[in-house]
Amino acid sequence: MDPNRVEEASGKMSGDGDISSVMGFSGFGKKARTFDFDAIFEQTRRTAIERSQRALEERQMTQMEEKGESSKSVKSSVHAQRNKAAAATSRKQESDSSSDSGSDSDSGLIGPPPPPQHTTQDDDDDDDELVGPPLPPGYTGSTAHSDEEDEEGGAQDDDDDKPVKKIPDTHEITLQHGTKTVSALGLDPSGARLVTGGYDYDVRFWDFAGMDQALQAFRSLQPCDCHQIKSLQYSITGDVILVVSGNAQAKVLDRDGFNVMECVKGDQYIVDMANTKGHTAMLNSGCWHPKIKEEFMTCSNDCTVRTWDLNSEKKHKSVFKPRSFQGKKVTPTCCTYSRDGKLVAAGCQDGTIQIWDRNLSVHTKFHCRQAHTPGSDTSCLSFSYDGVTLASRGGDDTLKMWDIRNFRKPVNVATGLTNYFAMTDCCFSPDDKLLVTGTSVKKNEGNGKLVFFDRTSFQRVYEIEVTDASVVRCLWHPKLNQIMVGTGNGLAKVYYDPVKSHRGAKLCVVKSKRKEKQAETLTQDYIITPHALPMFREARQRSTRKQLEKDRLDPKKSHKPEPPVSGPGRGGRVAAHGGTLSSFIVKNIALDKSDDSNAREAILRHAKDASENPYWVAPAYKETQPEPVFAEESEEDEEADKEPEWKKRKI
Repeated sequence: MDPNRVEEASGKMSGDGDISSVMGFSGFGKKARTFDFDAIFEQTRRTAIERSQRALEERQMTQMEEKGESSKSVKSSVHAQRNKAAAATSRKQESDSSSDSGSDSDSGLIGPPPPPQHTTQDDDDDDDELVGPPLPPGYTGSTAHSDEEDEEGGAQDDDDDKPVKKIPDTHEITLQHGTKTVSALGLDPSGARLVTGGYDYDVRFWDFAGMDQALQAFRSLQPCDCHQIKSLQYSITGDVILVVSGNAQAKVLDRDGFNVMECVKGDQYIVDMANTKGHTAMLNSGCWHPKIKEEFMTCSNDCTVRTWDLNSEKKHKSVFKPRSFQGKKVTPTCCTYSRDGKLVAAGCQDGTIQIWDRNLSVHTKFHCRQAHTPGSDTSCLSFSYDGVTLASRGGDDTLKMWDIRNFRKPVNVATGLTNYFAMTDCCFSPDDKLLVTGTSVKKNEGNGKLVFFDRTSFQRVYEIEVTDASVVRCLWHPKLNQIMVGTGNGLAKVYYDPVKSHRGAKLCVVKSKRKEKQAETLTQDYIITPHALPMFREARQRSTRKQLEKDRLDPKKSHKPEPPVSGPGRGGRVAAHGGTLSSFIVKNIALDKSDDSNAREAILRHAKDASENPYWVAPAYKETQPEPVFAEESEEDEEADKEPEWKKRKI
């Protein structure tokens, strides 16, 4: 070795030692490390290709695992270990190569390997287009659920195909309105309260939520005195009730039956009914506007149909005057609004059905001249929920369905439906697929029926025998899915289904009857004496319950009366042969068998005993009574007494 180089090295080492001692670190004078970028890029490219191939293999393995569900959990753990090992190897290679960048490759995928769940989800999205994590092995819930949905869908399709299955008639309750015909029914929009009216002039209020199994009305009144109730209907908000009766003035009541408004009566001596303020003859029907809560309509025997505003009772709002083909007056027997409230329809006594635009009261918009038999009362008009079809119930025992777009001929006609009442109803089902009406019968000649017709084919698809009287009113509430029926014998029936129906009658049938308090008679009436002295003033009764509790503690008030004695005696009491005064008297009366028909003999029977053994009167006056002194009769007096009467008169 060259000694000069050794000296230079030792000098450097001594210099480095001095610098390291001064600066605090060593390594001065070393050559910097060089990097070959081409080699680094090539190594990175190879690593990316290997990762892509490994990811493809894992994806294929995952697909095979899904087919063989039994070994999925084991393979997933193996795949996780492989991923961890691959990640550790890649980190080692990157740390060795000290590379922070990569290059794209055309031959494979570049980047970290995706997790196995992600690859499975991508594969599922590619195959089945399902969103979410992979399903566990052996899970068939989605398939079963889909099958159930298919079955439910099929059942719904069957119900749609057969609307008869939607009729709620499995259960019923009966509300006793009275003994005469129930001629009016009204149910509020929410279905909480029912109101009934009849030929007995009564209007009864029924609250489903407040009733129990006794099914008693919470209020009964006669708002129109001695006039039959023709129609009852709640407004669209349910806060007021329209009452149409046999008089000329309609009334509006609130939910509790108090008077809100009474329509004004018109002047019957004015010829033009448009110039009077109100109706002048008996009302026939009435209804509320379906959109405007303050407006309602009535029709009358004065040959007019009038609309009213709830806020102005002094005069009607508008007048519609039905006319015959010759221009003569005709009487409207029923009236109704269309579902949108833009049309006003009236059925008239000459068999016509006339429809006006609500804003144009002069000329009719639709007019059918021969809808029903002239002279018969068209009892009801009802629009379908789609607003295109009109159903009419005639007094000629028919039910007809009309398309207002072609109003000349009826679409369908059903005959043989007996109708004896001027207010027999017809209505559409909530799904608009059925049409319902009632039939009338004479007394003891059969049962009144509720008849259901299919709207499309107009075939009689179902019947319900209600009672042995006529079915007058019927109402199918869309929210409750319950059918209310008014009959000719004073009954109001509610038909419902526990599954298909909601609230309504279901609320009251589950409540048991309230127990009547029979101990109310024990309480004494409280006498109010405000000016009495405190010492004489009675304590005020706070409540009946507390007073009953006090009376129960009082031994005198709570003493049970003694039951009658049976047998010889019990409880220290002697029976009929005992020692009481009443029993002694009864016993002696029964034993005394003397004949008291001759009063004189009955008295003289005791004369000897009284003289020999005085007991009542003589001992009391023994000391003060003077001794009686009687004159003795002579023989002459005795002979004179024996002489006949005629000799005495001569003397």
